[in-house]
Amino acid sequence: MSDLSSPIHAPVLLDKLQWRYATKRMDATRAVPKDKVDRIVEAARLAPTSSGLQPYEIIIVTSKAVREQIQPIAWNQAQITDGSHLLVFAAWDNYTPERINHMFDLTNEQRGNTNEGWENYRQMLLKSYPQRDAEVNFQHAARQAYIGLGAALIAAAFEEVDSTPMEGFDPAKLDEILKLRERGLRSVAILPLGYRADEGDWLVNLKKVRRPLEQFATEVK
Repeated sequence: MSDLSSPIHAPVLLDKLQWRYATKRMDATRAVPKDKVDRIVEAARLAPTSSGLQPYEIIIVTSKAVREQIQPIAWNQAQITDGSHLLVFAAWDNYTPERINHMFDLTNEQRGNTNEGWENYRQMLLKSYPQRDAEVNFQHAARQAYIGLGAALIAAAFEEVDSTPMEGFDPAKLDEILKLRERGLRSVAILPLGYRADEGDWLVNLKKVRRPLEQFATEVK
């Protein structure tokens, strides 16, 4: 059995991240296979969140008709309809006792036990989160959704699926199209998935530009 920590395997993920870019033109004739989409969504589901609450959901829009409704309220970006899938990251509009208790109860059920420290932590959250302003709670939940977005981006690159993270859309109108407010959700970011077109994408062959490591990371010894 090969050692996945060996130098042979170490560059694989970084190579995929070098390969990915914010695709500007997707091939409308190619659809991402369901198993790849499932793994991308699963990566987001497995992403860490504050207190393990997972305060967001992913809406997977495959309907071309619905994506055609979304495109005009997203600066008419072509990837929304040329890609085969659109992932919508929607955060909880607020933290409620019911939502907090659901996640703690689910954890207890899955693990088959509980303990005093865990239940004390539940009570601490119940005494603090629901009492905060709803907008404060939404913004906190939205930050957790971005962790999932990052996981999905990396997973898509690993699957060699092209993606384009977007904030350029009207959240209120997207919420209306997908009836998110009725579900206690607000849209945060969207992620079209597809395959880059053979031509017509001005960005595809340009060098990836990032700040050099010495300007990006600082080691404190």
